[in-house]
Amino acid sequence: MKTMDLRRLMMLTTAAVAVSASAAANAQVATDATAQAETVPAAASDEDAPGESDAEILVTGSRIDRAGFDAPTPTTIIGGDDLLKGNRPSIAQVLNDLPQFRASTTPVTNFSGTASGSSPADLRGLGTSRTLTLLNGRRFTGAGDLNSVPQGLISRVEVVTGGASAAWGSGAVGGVVNILLDSKLQGVTIGAQTGFSSRGDAFRYGFDATFGTRFAGDAGHFMIGAQYFNDHGVLDRDSRPNLGSTTLYTNPAGSAHAFVIARDVNYSNASVGGLITTGVLAGQTFNNDGTLRPFQFGSPRGSQVMVGGEGTSLRDETALAAPYERLNGYARASFEVGDAKFWVDGSYSRMSAEYPFYAESNRDNITVSRDNPFLSPTIRNRLIAAGQTSFRMGRVFEDYGYRTFGYTRETIDAAIGVDGSFADGKWRYSAYYGHGQLSDDRGYLNQKVTANFNRAIDVVASPNGGAPICRIALTDPTTACRPLNVFGEGNADPAAIAYAFSSAAHVRNTTKLDTAAVSLRGDPFSLWAGPVSIAIGAEARWESIGSSGLDPLSAAQAFTTFNFSSIEGGFDVKEGFGEIAIPLLDHDFSKLELSAAGRYSHYSNTGNVTSWKLGLTDRIFDDLLLRVSRSRDIRSGSLTELFNTRSTTQSNIADPLTQTTYQIVTFGGGNPALDPEIGQTTTIGGTYSPSFAPGLNLSVDYFDIRLKGAIATLSGQDIVTRCANGNAALCSQIVRANGVITTVFATFVNLAEYRTHGIDFEASYVLPLNKLSASMPGTLRFRGLATYVPSLTTDDGVSKIEYVGDVGEAVPFGTPQWRGTASVTYQDEVFSADARLRYVDGGVWNHLLDIENNAISARTYFDLGARVRIKELTLSANVNNVFDIDPPLTTTGQIHYDQIGRYFSMAAKISF
Repeated sequence: MKTMDLRRLMMLTTAAVAVSASAAANAQVATDATAQAETVPAAASDEDAPGESDAEILVTGSRIDRAGFDAPTPTTIIGGDDLLKGNRPSIAQVLNDLPQFRASTTPVTNFSGTASGSSPADLRGLGTSRTLTLLNGRRFTGAGDLNSVPQGLISRVEVVTGGASAAWGSGAVGGVVNILLDSKLQGVTIGAQTGFSSRGDAFRYGFDATFGTRFAGDAGHFMIGAQYFNDHGVLDRDSRPNLGSTTLYTNPAGSAHAFVIARDVNYSNASVGGLITTGVLAGQTFNNDGTLRPFQFGSPRGSQVMVGGEGTSLRDETALAAPYERLNGYARASFEVGDAKFWVDGSYSRMSAEYPFYAESNRDNITVSRDNPFLSPTIRNRLIAAGQTSFRMGRVFEDYGYRTFGYTRETIDAAIGVDGSFADGKWRYSAYYGHGQLSDDRGYLNQKVTANFNRAIDVVASPNGGAPICRIALTDPTTACRPLNVFGEGNADPAAIAYAFSSAAHVRNTTKLDTAAVSLRGDPFSLWAGPVSIAIGAEARWESIGSSGLDPLSAAQAFTTFNFSSIEGGFDVKEGFGEIAIPLLDHDFSKLELSAAGRYSHYSNTGNVTSWKLGLTDRIFDDLLLRVSRSRDIRSGSLTELFNTRSTTQSNIADPLTQTTYQIVTFGGGNPALDPEIGQTTTIGGTYSPSFAPGLNLSVDYFDIRLKGAIATLSGQDIVTRCANGNAALCSQIVRANGVITTVFATFVNLAEYRTHGIDFEASYVLPLNKLSASMPGTLRFRGLATYVPSLTTDDGVSKIEYVGDVGEAVPFGTPQWRGTASVTYQDEVFSADARLRYVDGGVWNHLLDIENNAISARTYFDLGARVRIKELTLSANVNNVFDIDPPLTTTGQIHYDQIGRYFSMAAKISF
């Protein structure tokens, strides 16, 4: 099907089909009791959410909690069966199925980076730091990784798809994700799930349990939940089409395009046994017994890579999907005393993994003397005959063991608070204090120690008997150096490997978050059109990060490629906020309401900053809700952006100046001199629930977000491209040697402007089948969501770059123009089944590069699921990507398109 046809299909589907209960994106959940009961079954039971009573529902888009208040900011609600579709292993992956989200980092979008395994939320593709994630309306330590929340306790998720800094504070530029737990949970539920791909890998399994009960004559309530999950990941990239040793490389001179993305691209200047690259023996590789044979070259592309041949590739050595193991739990107790409810909660999460993280290598930069005693006499004699005293070689050290990355992340979070009311319920208040900390323990195993390695390969014959020794032993007989035989696989002395390589690289970073808040909400007086509602409050938080356990070798920058470093820093913020809703008109044909919110924030590191919001809603004949809002949103730099330690990645880069590609090291890290970024957000839209068609809900919302001084870390490729376009400041972050880029420092910077706009579409229809025939049980639910993004740009004052349509994995803000989902679900008391389409638009890999095969076609994925309820037992099965649609050509990994392929999963739950 052509791309335009698919776009039209998605638009027509969106305009005609339904989203059960979440469609009324105005957060007015109670407007459709039938949809609420089916899609958000616990929506009316989350009484412990801040400011919510039995008759009220927390509206995440506002701090006003008056029943019937229409928030001016679009809010989408995901609950009930919508949380179960696709049997996703984390709430983050549930959100990533929504077209408003960009799947920036998940366990299955691993690029072998140090943040692999984490699952944050990223609204609008603005970056995960611009999506504020809350738990029951409060900030919590695990917000950066939604794996930390046990899924079995989640009642629903409310997503505010617009600026909300005035209501919730810094970080809500792209929107808010509020995870609400089922705080009236009763009984015991035990569940298990498993899954695997059609290729027999990507195996995962997990177990979860929840328990809730009331006590003390229903005055008290206790709930607890735990979850264990183990994902084996996918270590073999070649198991999927287009994902193996695929690399962007330079085309031969005279080609129509400068670059091409090709499969089976390998090193042409290194081999596992050792490849000689200079002199009379050039082009030969060492056998296991130390003899030579001709190396099987492929088609050369420059001096470093080739297509085909017997070489290895950087991507042969990295995981497609990182394995991980996680354990998390949550508990909460509450007790009512009069009109006050006191509560305390706590959570624990542990996530860990260890996986290959590139093999160590030296490509065309090992110099070998002909006097090296590990060389055979035959080889030495050939060098002497040629008058050659040395040669250069390249070596991939797979036989010494892969360099391995391992981590353990532990999160502990606890809070205590009170929610209550006075004056016969006319005024409501909330207060809480929370403390949490995240310990991120990282280690790199089997790395080269630069000085030791160089000494170990500089081998001479001992004056006493001619045995191989390190040259340094001639002047330092007590040296620990042991001679390293790099000629042929499996010939190195383990003691020499232990000297030249080390697994000591280690650091432990601890992030702490303390929060305190108090709020008061009520209706102080009434006007001609109804009660005026207000919300006022104050908040404070203290954030810090510190390191411990840094190994001495990293501290001395002794490792060749990856060195940890310490990080220390912190800040605090004190804030006051207020919000007001003023009814202007209350007639049968129109209910017009004005709302305004403001927040004053004082940051210890950047000073004072304000945010505000104005909104207007008009409900016409109860069927049509029109809304408009304008907000000033702020975000101060996070701990990571301000103080983060250096991170290191290796990648191929295309240099516009030399028109060549080669591999570089990119260093990322924090920047304490960052200024706060200021956003301006406009939303215009509405929802339509016609009274003549019960169960039908439609919504359309336009958004425009403009971010000044946006904090961002650009990719190495982006920095190189912008430098070539004239940005001198970014040129200073590039290191060249002999005209060739060796290193790029991709630290966080304040860009001049970051802007995006687009349109969200939602549609839903719930059809009770007894309307068609009294004998037909169950309901049909139709759902459609789509997001159209015509533009997303960054402007650094020199070059303005459009990222919409750039859908290659190396583009930092790349966004498909269209994304959408459509589903139909049948449900009765025993059985339910659903079919779903997920559409991701195509585009180009990178429009800034002259790539021969730049085009990436759109993908449409088809999923199936079914559930059977037999009394207290529920069994479910899902197949995602039924037709096993191939991903596009990928050099590292894709975030927009499915990489795993057809995937089967099953789950079972039993309740008591």
